Amino acid sequence: MKALRLLQALLVLLGTTFSARAQVVTAQPTFFRDTDAVTLIYDASQGNGALAGFAGPVYIWTGVVTNLSATNTQWRYTKSSTFGQGDPAALMTSLGNNRWSITLTPSVRGFYNVPAAEQILRLGMIFKNADGSIVGRSATGGDIFVDVFQGGYAARITGAGGASSGQFVTAGTTLNITGEASEASQLTLRLNGTQVAQQANASSITTGVTFNQPGRNVLRLSGQSATAQTATDSLVFFVRPAVVTAALPVGSKDGITYLSPTSVRLKLTAPGKQFVYVLGEFNNWQADAGYFMNRTADGNDWWVDVTGLVPGREYSYQYLVDGQLRVADPYCEKILDPNNDRFIPAVTYPSLKAYPTGLTTGIVSVLQTNQAPYQWTTTGYVRPKKTDLVVYELHLRDFIQRHDYETLRDTLTYLQRLGINAIELMPVNEFEGNDSWGYNPSFYFAPDKYYGTKDALKRLIDECHRRGMAVLLDVVLNHSFGQSPMVQMYFDGSRPTANSPWFNRDATHPFNVGYDFNHESAFTKYFSKRVMEFWLQEYRVDGYRFDLSKGFTQRNNPNDVGAWGAYDQSRINIWLDYQNTIRAVDPGAFIILEHFADNSEETVLANAGLMLWGNMNGAFAQAAQARNGGSNLNGLSYRSRGWQQPNLVGFAESHDEERIMVSTQANGLANAATGYDTKKLHTALQRVALNNVFLLGVPGPKMLWQFGELGYDVSINFNGRIGAKPIRWNYLDSTQRRALYNVNAAMAALKKSEPAFEATSWNQQLTSAMKGIQLSNGAGSDVVILGNFSLNDNLIDPFFPRTGKWYNYLRGDSLTVTNTSDPIALAAGEYAVYTSRRVQNPVVATTRAGRAVAAFGLTVAPNPASSRAVVRFTLAVPAPVRVSVYNVIGRLMQTVTLPGRQPAGAVQVPLALSSLPAGVYLVRADAGNSSATTRLVVQP
Repeated sequence: MKALRLLQALLVLLGTTFSARAQVVTAQPTFFRDTDAVTLIYDASQGNGALAGFAGPVYIWTGVVTNLSATNTQWRYTKSSTFGQGDPAALMTSLGNNRWSITLTPSVRGFYNVPAAEQILRLGMIFKNADGSIVGRSATGGDIFVDVFQGGYAARITGAGGASSGQFVTAGTTLNITGEASEASQLTLRLNGTQVAQQANASSITTGVTFNQPGRNVLRLSGQSATAQTATDSLVFFVRPAVVTAALPVGSKDGITYLSPTSVRLKLTAPGKQFVYVLGEFNNWQADAGYFMNRTADGNDWWVDVTGLVPGREYSYQYLVDGQLRVADPYCEKILDPNNDRFIPAVTYPSLKAYPTGLTTGIVSVLQTNQAPYQWTTTGYVRPKKTDLVVYELHLRDFIQRHDYETLRDTLTYLQRLGINAIELMPVNEFEGNDSWGYNPSFYFAPDKYYGTKDALKRLIDECHRRGMAVLLDVVLNHSFGQSPMVQMYFDGSRPTANSPWFNRDATHPFNVGYDFNHESAFTKYFSKRVMEFWLQEYRVDGYRFDLSKGFTQRNNPNDVGAWGAYDQSRINIWLDYQNTIRAVDPGAFIILEHFADNSEETVLANAGLMLWGNMNGAFAQAAQARNGGSNLNGLSYRSRGWQQPNLVGFAESHDEERIMVSTQANGLANAATGYDTKKLHTALQRVALNNVFLLGVPGPKMLWQFGELGYDVSINFNGRIGAKPIRWNYLDSTQRRALYNVNAAMAALKKSEPAFEATSWNQQLTSAMKGIQLSNGAGSDVVILGNFSLNDNLIDPFFPRTGKWYNYLRGDSLTVTNTSDPIALAAGEYAVYTSRRVQNPVVATTRAGRAVAAFGLTVAPNPASSRAVVRFTLAVPAPVRVSVYNVIGRLMQTVTLPGRQPAGAVQVPLALSSLPAGVYLVRADAGNSSATTRLVVQP
């Protein structure tokens, strides 16, 4: 219905009222009442032409506009069952030559079953194939309406040689014009006020009319009945000038070239089109000969100069293509949207220019001469090293309540303290609607106004750079959506046409949404390269994450996921070519692909310098749940994939995966003997901390997904997969969640500061439940990371590379190693990070697997012991206390539970050991939600 309102506005602009005479639908009889049966004839070659050439069957989807409709376009009494099915009552009959008919019987009122007291004003309709995947509409994509005769005297132009009102014709065109009246009368046809035909005492008139006058021509039918009643009807035709072929002046840009404070040059790429006008505020939205565009000799580009502009004023404008389609400029840097702009708060986008309502329809572009350039303030900014990258993926809508750049800029301290040195913004160029993830793009050079102004975005980037943080944009060049001018200019009503310069008629691969770019087309390559250059130069972004990069292929595998991901040399060539374009502009830019193709292809791309997403969500989910033997995390290492360079961006979560906390609390395992349960909130948070220690512990760039550092536990399917999610800054009030944040921050700081993380060769054991990583740079900077991913307390071989003092980075204590193979006791879910030299932890990290162990200071003495030992620790707050002893395979050997809640302070718990066989045991102290574990050796 929205599209029809746009259509009506356009026709008002052209000085006529829409009816069946536009030749999409004709009615027999022309003047029918609601008590009459009427035959509707649909010409599928007219309107949007979506069903042109279609063999059938064709169905009408129809309703009526009555005196009780809210607007003159709102349907009532829709006559059909389900849109996605063929309704026999709506089946049309083929008349051949793209024409289809249906007779509404026994009468209009009876066909729609409208109550007698309700007045039927118009019939509304569209046409479709059985499942509704192909829909015939008006020329501008709206509904089609036919007026119901209300009585009295009426006259109407019913035929114009197949042409419709508002159509552009060449000089000398003759159209066969037919007019009809509701009764015999005197009928007169005039062209631009001059009579061209007259017929007395007739119910119809037909004559040929030749159009020569340049510009707007008004054809008017006047009728006068025998009782002196009068009626008029009119059509408007435009006689367009001959197209001038002229070379594009040197220095012209795509879209807008600013020539002076008062003039611009506009350029549109539209190969194969017949003619193009520029419409806008500067010419009152009229198809004026002075704004008729020149065409280049190759037929690909159109251009015209616009002069007389007021310096600094914003002007909205569009291109009128072939006299039928109004589109915005694909290269413009700002658009106005008649349907969505009104929902953008003024605080987000102050003083937003109003849409030119009533003057045009659809998206419009904006130009402005004499713009004040943004003054960048940050100097001396140096990008983070690729191997140091800790990327934070975020979606403005779901991260901060005001969803704008200004608020995000105020939130950077939070991210900086977390150790983030690169922000990856989910798509921020103009997408369809406001409430979206942004993967439905339509304009690639315009920041979406829902997030703020372009200068606000630049201020955000400027501030990020001042803090040493890179900014990456998530860019979608696999596909575009229906508001894109490039889609609209070559569209048959249901999909791109075969002659589209940019798009495939059908997607060549699975999981496509929108309309699939053909990246083997020279037009698509040119456009994509301009997009890639633009944001690097205009906004100084540090690189891109390219969405669905595996889709940049012309191998036709629309339903075979495996074949789609197989090695594809053409796709490799495309990406290497795009990389060269980016490197020519910014040699150090980060280029990250969401590829997920066969490793043989990813290896070539990675070794060529491209970075690729490394999705480890499934493995980390199993690890957190203690499933599958603690899970296999080898895929975190670029070396395990056979790559030569550290170009794997590993992550446990992204916007596309279920949250680890959600899956753990739903599917986690438990140890019934000890009560250790990964489904419990505090334990699940501990397991996420354990995960992230290893995520950040393996060399190479890494990524976190927003609020993962606080254990976000709202499902991806809440409010629909891409629907808005609750913003949980209240998590910061939770001590346990802050502890998880601190672990992430501490590990990010260690990763960026220690040379050991630059190692190109290291040892790792990531396939069993007891996992370890040993890093060394060969110059005394060594790191050993240990973790227990099982449900049982256990011993782990730390495989320290040498003896001597090792510092527990997260706890602040140290360990003197005399035997590198002496096992270390780790409780279930516990982890430890040791460094060969003291490294200052920038976060006061008092957590051990998320537990407040610094308050414990847990010791057992004597150790070794034979018959008795005493467990000593300190409570920070009052809590119930239990001490348990386990053997190395996790079997509970004894438990001592102290009565009631123990007061804060020193605690001593005696252990009787005489019943225990000689060996190594784990002693675990639990106090409320906190716990700690240490090792005890029992001697004979």
